Amino acid sequence: MHIIETYFECCGFDHTFIQGGTSVYLWNLSKKFAQSGHRVSIVTPAHGRLDDLRTRYEVEDLPYEDAYTLPVPLDPEVWRDFPAEAALALTTTAHRIRLDGVDLYFLANDWLNRLPDTFYPPYQSKGSDLVFFKPLVFQVDAVRFLRTWFGDEKALVHAHEPYYHYLLPAALRDDPSKLVVSNVQSNMPIAKKVYEPEVRRLLELLGAPLPARAPEPPVAVPAAMVQYQQLTHLHYEYGPDNLAVYELTADHSDLIDFLSPGQLDFYAGFRDTPFEDLFGRLPIADVVRRNAHKMFVGGCAVSDQWLAWDPAGVDRAEVLEGLGLDPDLPAFFHNARYAVHHKGQLELVRAVDRVLSEGLAASFVIRCISGSGIDDPFFHEVAARHKGRLHLEWERVPERQVFGYAAASDFCLFPSKFEMDTFLIAQGEAMAVGSVPIATDQRGMAHFGHADPPDSATGFAVNRSFAEDDELLVAALAARIRQAAALWREEPERYRELARRASAVARVFTWAHCADLHLTEFARLWQGEPPRLDPELALRHGWFDLVEDPARTAEAALARGDVDAYERRAPLDDAAVRQLFDAAWARADFAACERAAERGRPGVIGADDLTRLRTRARLTPDGSLLYRLPQAVRVEVVSPASDSGPRARPGVRALERTAPGTFTGPAPGPGALLLLTLDSGRVVWDEVRRG
Repeated sequence: MHIIETYFECCGFDHTFIQGGTSVYLWNLSKKFAQSGHRVSIVTPAHGRLDDLRTRYEVEDLPYEDAYTLPVPLDPEVWRDFPAEAALALTTTAHRIRLDGVDLYFLANDWLNRLPDTFYPPYQSKGSDLVFFKPLVFQVDAVRFLRTWFGDEKALVHAHEPYYHYLLPAALRDDPSKLVVSNVQSNMPIAKKVYEPEVRRLLELLGAPLPARAPEPPVAVPAAMVQYQQLTHLHYEYGPDNLAVYELTADHSDLIDFLSPGQLDFYAGFRDTPFEDLFGRLPIADVVRRNAHKMFVGGCAVSDQWLAWDPAGVDRAEVLEGLGLDPDLPAFFHNARYAVHHKGQLELVRAVDRVLSEGLAASFVIRCISGSGIDDPFFHEVAARHKGRLHLEWERVPERQVFGYAAASDFCLFPSKFEMDTFLIAQGEAMAVGSVPIATDQRGMAHFGHADPPDSATGFAVNRSFAEDDELLVAALAARIRQAAALWREEPERYRELARRASAVARVFTWAHCADLHLTEFARLWQGEPPRLDPELALRHGWFDLVEDPARTAEAALARGDVDAYERRAPLDDAAVRQLFDAAWARADFAACERAAERGRPGVIGADDLTRLRTRARLTPDGSLLYRLPQAVRVEVVSPASDSGPRARPGVRALERTAPGTFTGPAPGPGALLLLTLDSGRVVWDEVRRG
């Protein structure tokens, strides 16, 4: 096969060019494809660094020059001081480096050469500086280059991150010689949109106009629920003149590639999150469903170099004493870029402060990598307060040094939030050298096994979080750290077993394995085999009409508490009604509870169950709200903002927890909803009915 990798940044072969993990991913994967005997090309911008590249590599200037004017319609709501359309004059050249069996093609012009240090336009440039469209320039240039340079040659184009290639699948959809696989690298909001006139104008320029579409119907959903999504980083509202990026890529790609099974599953339905209810009502949910047969897991990996180094060669005492820490204490390690909300670092530092202030005998190495340092004084206050127990650093250091930190640690801490991690290489690296994980039970990290049942778990899990300042996560982390330290001291053999499991699980994720997963799917596509829907995916997400197996769909409907789906496939007897009610109650799906009670014979759902269902939220004589739900660990009142703008933020206040499962506080105002966090980590909406 000829595999063409394309992304805005594909420079993982040179550490001075790396801006993000996707670059490393692409280079490792490309090398493995080439080693498997396939022809591999990479198409990427030169980012104004050709002269730099020439000092270290043989750069071939190709006989390619493409001069044209790129018209970019501008959204007047965003580009207020600009004309309706920008005209970018471009003359694009191409340059090639041949390295490790891979042909790297670098495209250069006045726009692609901008931002040579950071590559990516700052978000603040949106609406103020046309450099914001540098990635868009690359999309158009890449399509034109692919068509011109490779012509009618059959090739599989593997494009990465929908926001950076949303034009490419549609532009190539009618080209029988080009197969397109769209890779979802990060969990960007699935309904992220771009200006529709821009998309239509550029696809017309590329000779692939989009068909007309009907306006999206309005979605009947409470304002409080919509506004709250901004706090979860899962969804934002857009005006009507916009198109969903994922829709553009999913509808027109031949396959859709994910980094882990959990990431794919999460992106298919956003189960158990504050976004799940709203997602199911949005048009993007149908986009996912109708393209679900294209979805597959290509995987990700821990670096070959990391796996080749021997952790036994690391002198634990030397490493920890060199950081001012005591090697005779259990050591905990965190390694991530400085991203307070994404990586759960505020909660992590609070938890560390809490356990050390309580007197826990342990050492912590906390790396929050940032070129500009850590700007939150709280982090530095905690480090100063616990000198000799906590080492805090933010500088980039050689990878071998980070390897030493991980190998010298006993536990690794990864309390990531908002389901933004799709594989989390850093956790895999630490586990590979025997560091036992303490991590959130995120779907995108499930492959590491820390949330598995006790007989197979690799470490310790805490519930995932969708709150920016989450005391529940702080408390859970502190509890797990105490538990881990006690295990290390009191049950050393049990600890060693977890360390062995962690290492064994992480070491499965090699680039060779990742390449094999991709090549299996690529070969089927290359040979013309139509993709097939995974029935388990359909059953998990309630797409029961897509599975032709009444027994399996009935069982899945029973587990989801879906009365309607179950009744279409099996008799609704008393036992089924009881099971449906209990499943729905456990999920806090109260509407499904009511449906089960209504469909069953009188008395099947007893009076006590109906009372707890229908009186879970009630107003007391003094006008306060009393809320009772045994599995709830937090109840918040979300009140809609008076501003009706698309980015208005709601008010959020927590009810007071007066006893397990019991919460009180001022009654919600008009339009307010309740947001419940369950002990399972599931987050679900409820309402207070009056009268």
